[in-house]
Amino acid sequence: MTVDDRFAHLNPKTCVVVGGRGFLGRSLVLRLLKLGNWIVRIADSAHSLQLHHSESILAQALSSARASYFHIDLTDKCNIVKVLGGSSVVFFMDVAGVDVNDFYTCYRLIVQGAKNVISACRECRVKRLIYNSSADVVFDGLHDIRDGDESLAYPWKTDNMLSDLKAQAESLILSVNDIDGLLTCSLRPSNVFGPGDTEFVPYFLKSARYGFAKFIIGTGDNLSDFTFSENVTHAHICAEEALNFQTVSVAGKAFFITNNEPIEFWEFLSLLLEGLGYRRPYVKLPAKLAQYILSVLKWSHEKLGSRYFSYPLLVHFFQLASYTRTFNCTKAHKHIGYSPIVSLEEGVTLTIESFSYLSKDSCLSRSFSSTEQSKADKLLGGGKVADILLWRDEKKSFTYFAVLVLLFYWFFLSGRTFISSAAKLLLLATLLFYGHGFLPSKLFGFNIQRIPFSCFEISDAVVKDSVITTVYIWNKGFQIIRRLAHGEDWSAFFKIAIFLYLMKIFLPKMLTKLIGIGLVFAFMGFFVYEQYESEIDGMVDVLFTSLKEFMIYLMRISPVFKSRLLRYHDNFQRYEKNG
Repeated sequence: MTVDDRFAHLNPKTCVVVGGRGFLGRSLVLRLLKLGNWIVRIADSAHSLQLHHSESILAQALSSARASYFHIDLTDKCNIVKVLGGSSVVFFMDVAGVDVNDFYTCYRLIVQGAKNVISACRECRVKRLIYNSSADVVFDGLHDIRDGDESLAYPWKTDNMLSDLKAQAESLILSVNDIDGLLTCSLRPSNVFGPGDTEFVPYFLKSARYGFAKFIIGTGDNLSDFTFSENVTHAHICAEEALNFQTVSVAGKAFFITNNEPIEFWEFLSLLLEGLGYRRPYVKLPAKLAQYILSVLKWSHEKLGSRYFSYPLLVHFFQLASYTRTFNCTKAHKHIGYSPIVSLEEGVTLTIESFSYLSKDSCLSRSFSSTEQSKADKLLGGGKVADILLWRDEKKSFTYFAVLVLLFYWFFLSGRTFISSAAKLLLLATLLFYGHGFLPSKLFGFNIQRIPFSCFEISDAVVKDSVITTVYIWNKGFQIIRRLAHGEDWSAFFKIAIFLYLMKIFLPKMLTKLIGIGLVFAFMGFFVYEQYESEIDGMVDVLFTSLKEFMIYLMRISPVFKSRLLRYHDNFQRYEKNG
């Protein structure tokens, strides 16, 4: 797409897009450049600009000086002043590089950063400041919002740290409206998604790859408003124009921005997952059970300092998935002239296309090509046994399974001794083979296939190998027994004695159960593992990581660890004092 030069004859306006390399920042920069009447300064935390091959319009604008890039530090007001000097409009987009597990960093970048941007705008005589907030700023995480409008107040308490900080930043920006000639307004998009999304869509796709996206929290009928990213950037352009010409009705105000198409949250998520080859959620998980799991994770986050998962993000997505949150955009339509330019259906289609590299088929082709062995196949050696246990030939595998089940019943569940069971089995086999030998070549029109004599023959090589193996085991056992008899290895003697004693106690009672469980597991466990390899590996990884962090926590609180740490500290201080 080429740049629109219809406004080239007009005096272009200079704007700064703070956070211009973030998810929404990139979209806004692209839209401003396409309009053609803007000189765009891109400000972000990265020290240098790394262009993607698809950003040809930005590359063209940079070469023609219609766009430029600046490194910005939101904690340094002087640095911000240098970037904003000479601009008339500032679009304050999402802050990049925020660690949601670090409150101090989040506060400095979001709240203190907003204070510094406001101060720099006033000092540089910037005319308009548009802040990209969020609909989450009015959500307390406990109650549904149905067709909510801008009269909703900020909640006095919320578990969502980022929403609370954004609410503080928004309040600061709106409160300085019309001071030193600075006009401000705030946009509150709800559940933004689209190409380039770094949070919402990737989070659920990652959950789907690990098998966790199959669960529906609660009843699954809660409604949500979603906003396609291009509609959000369109709203920012509308807000800037309205702020310039309709000052009274726009300045100092906040506006909800959505696609105006409320949809069930789980239906929307299902559309995305199905479009990328994953199964839609189908297992309903009671909301109270999910809340209990979340409280356990909260304890783990607070006590163990877990970095494997982001608890604030878990809280946010749990709230999105559990409550109805729909918003009224009438005020935005009336005062800033906003209407969605991309429908929800089209937005979902564009998003699916942009995330095709994360589709199920794509992930499988990367992690398991047709020429690469699965982990289950490698564990089984990749031979005939693997083919049978992994059900490569269903008829063959079922036949082996049925025969082994019959043998298990014959030897262990029939109530006979092992010797009598073996004798009866040999007698039965002899009768069957004997009778088979007298059968005619045709019986009732069916051909009777003869068993070739080669099936009963054993080659010399096999007999020789068997004899050699038997002799080796016999000699090895005899050597061990001789050492034990002469008292040369008391350690091995006690090990063998204890092992035999335990076998005597437990084996008669548990042998049948162990063999039965082993038989079922052999034919089911490896097959299931091969089908859900990534999900099982993910759950095992989570369990081992949690166990490791729990052990570290126990070590930290143990008196022995604390006393040892104090002793090391005293020794270190003594060493420094003595030089």
